[in-house]
Amino acid sequence: MNYGTFRSMTVLLGAAALWGTGCSDSGSAQIEDMRCEYMRSPVGIGLDMPPRFTWTYAGDEDFVQGKCRVRIASTKEALADSLAPGDVWTSPEIVSGNGFVECDAALALEPRTRYYWSATAWDEAGRIVCSPVDSFETAMADGGWTAKWITDRHDKNFAPSPMLRKSFTVKDGVREARLYMSAAAYGKMTVNGEPVTENKLEPGYTHYDKRNLYATYDVTKLLRPGENVVAAVLGNGFYNEIAPVATWDFEDARWRDRARMICELYIVYGDGTSEVIASDGSWKTATGPYLQNNIYSGDTYDARLEIPGWDRPGFDDRAWKPALEVAAPSPVLTAQTMPGIRPTREIKPVGVRSFGDTVYVFDFGENMSGLCRLKISGERGTKVEMQHGELLKDNGRVEMRNIDIYYDPMPGLGFQTDYYTLKGDGEETFTPDFNYHGFRWVEVRSDRPMKLDENSLTALCMHTAVEPVGEFRCSNDMLNEVWKATRRAYLANLMSIPTDCPQREKNGWTADAALAIDLALLNYDGILFYEKWFDDVADNIREDGRIAGIIPTSSWGYDDWIGPVWDASILIIPNAIYNYYGDKRTIEKIYPTVEKYLTYLKTREDSTGLVTYGIGDWVFYKTQTPTAYTSSCFYYLDYALMSRFAELTGRDAAPFREKAERIREAVNRIYFDSTAASYANGSQAALAVALGLGIVPEGYEQRVADNLAKAIEDNDFHLDFGTLGSKYALRMLTRYGHGDVAYKMASQKDCPSWGWWIEQGFTTLAETWALSPEFRDASVNHVFLGDVSAWMVSDIAGINFDPERPGYRHIVFRPHFFDGLDWAEAEYRSVSGPIRSRWERKGDRVVLTVTVPVNSTATVEAGGKTVEVGAGTHDFKF
Repeated sequence: MNYGTFRSMTVLLGAAALWGTGCSDSGSAQIEDMRCEYMRSPVGIGLDMPPRFTWTYAGDEDFVQGKCRVRIASTKEALADSLAPGDVWTSPEIVSGNGFVECDAALALEPRTRYYWSATAWDEAGRIVCSPVDSFETAMADGGWTAKWITDRHDKNFAPSPMLRKSFTVKDGVREARLYMSAAAYGKMTVNGEPVTENKLEPGYTHYDKRNLYATYDVTKLLRPGENVVAAVLGNGFYNEIAPVATWDFEDARWRDRARMICELYIVYGDGTSEVIASDGSWKTATGPYLQNNIYSGDTYDARLEIPGWDRPGFDDRAWKPALEVAAPSPVLTAQTMPGIRPTREIKPVGVRSFGDTVYVFDFGENMSGLCRLKISGERGTKVEMQHGELLKDNGRVEMRNIDIYYDPMPGLGFQTDYYTLKGDGEETFTPDFNYHGFRWVEVRSDRPMKLDENSLTALCMHTAVEPVGEFRCSNDMLNEVWKATRRAYLANLMSIPTDCPQREKNGWTADAALAIDLALLNYDGILFYEKWFDDVADNIREDGRIAGIIPTSSWGYDDWIGPVWDASILIIPNAIYNYYGDKRTIEKIYPTVEKYLTYLKTREDSTGLVTYGIGDWVFYKTQTPTAYTSSCFYYLDYALMSRFAELTGRDAAPFREKAERIREAVNRIYFDSTAASYANGSQAALAVALGLGIVPEGYEQRVADNLAKAIEDNDFHLDFGTLGSKYALRMLTRYGHGDVAYKMASQKDCPSWGWWIEQGFTTLAETWALSPEFRDASVNHVFLGDVSAWMVSDIAGINFDPERPGYRHIVFRPHFFDGLDWAEAEYRSVSGPIRSRWERKGDRVVLTVTVPVNSTATVEAGGKTVEVGAGTHDFKF
């Protein structure tokens, strides 16, 4: 699968070229960007949920879908007649304007099988559009594994990695071969010495005792007649944290054990016969150069211990020991459909500084997550260390104090440090396999003299490879840099879970994910990523209804100090996915979990009927907003969103709606001063949260917003809030007519501001508005203060979803022409097609151009006017 572009992988066929009959009235409209489970021609979709099919339109801008149908067949030829039923499944003619069909839940697809599908759509005039034929392939059947989980015969505290191999014979005429692999935590797999994927850290991180993921690889081209070898090296990740090197209790995880794996290689020959190579006790195992790996420290590799040819045919493994069959980590083994973690860019250093001939510091020009590839020559036994950091000391060496605060150092395990021992046979190359770091600078040290230059070290920028779908630019260069820094910070914190920072913690803090969800989905196609994480959320809830502040967690984070503001992510993110994609699956799946959680929260109400414990406006600048107030506000949001979820899933929403209104009334009774039109202590965050969550009584909204604007004006147009204020202040100022105040605040360049970070040279977003002089407990690669970038798209360029017609079937263009800006533009390649907005000052006028995708409509609100438009490109002058 190619996640690097946003083009359909299928060839768009005109009406005359389509198979069969029935599409002669389609005109110039075309179906494109066909996807199954939001992937193009996927291999390895799971069978636990019915597949979904989506598409967009191009061509005839007058085409508006009135109904649609999807057909599934066992062969491409079975779909030749474009209006005949598929021989596997045919949906009814669904009355819908969305290019979206979900299979009948009763449809039983076969495992490991390729199917073909097509879509047909009709407009109100009866014109027909037929798609090309595309394909998808199913993965393993639940419970259909014959393989065994295996590892070596060492204890979980034994540091060297298990190495496993299996030799087997392949006949001539392989038609296709698929490798299905899971590991706890990670498996680096090869076939005949060749990697089966460019992905790293496979499979994705889960609650390992609740659910394990497996990946599917097409390895047809890696097999050859005769002897073949499938091999693996296993890594620890969060499954086997050997040392207590951090404070999150992973060394005591209930799932902790020796790294292990399971795999099945299915080979199908041209004559129709097949065979399976499955992991079991017949595999052979040893240890070699992979001396240790630790998710917070790094990898240690001694090239002197390499075993030449061990993963290739012809190797004599008689001295190796049989693998040990072991218990599965969890009862659930499910297909991984989210994009894998992989290097998306290779970055050369922009500068190298030497401190003698044993220390070099490399500057890669930007902060990122990932690894480095080292090329080096030297004497056998030379020991090299690569330590990764995001700041420099005054003397030019790498500064670790801002990110190693929670790290408990142990001998030979430096924080964010990889170790390599040379074998001494010319130029050697080393790339770690089982960790990742957050860094801009890398300090390379050795115990013997070495000669390094800009070609010696290459940074591999690495993250879950979500596809970019959004762009923004404007005439304010500083805002452009903030937007770029936000994207870098977001990607750096995408490692099969949404993390807070890629170095110090690497934890899935719930509020960090919720605060970033709009900038996430406006910039990247993230539905599969978040659907995976919400399986982790469902696995996280305890019997009493509590969820942890970090997900996944071994046991840490169910404490009272976290609370409802952080927990609200379990409603905020599914709601956002529905708004951006028009897809209810996440809501439907998480509904029982949310019910259980809300039942728990009822037990935490005080005498006023509110829930007041937990974290509030985290990392505020100077003014702290009362946490009891913000927790109460988010308790209201829980029920407001749950009433929507109930409506969308066909349940009774009235109890949730009524409960939400009672909470809202209590918040206003206790915290709202109607005379002053102010909330709590009148802080910027207090006012913005009340407006943003819809708590303000009708008729008072403008006065509260005016007070918010005045609070910022009185502060010399500077912010004074933390995470919650950063999410709602800019949006609420703009919504209620104070956009120029929002723009002035967003454009500041001194502390505290987003621009101040840029002035300091940061290339990602910092964790706090002002780093402490001691550099303690504050990284410069967080994303939870980054909603400013989503505000740029929605309120400067003006691209907004309509919650009544989600998935951008109807778009609301609401741009703002702020003083000080000459132009702005944004593009968002939505699930309904590409959306664009650009405005520019020309003399005494502003020219606005918007593009609406085929089969969508839009409302343009600008310059005091409201205009309804259909598909196509439209120009306006104000």
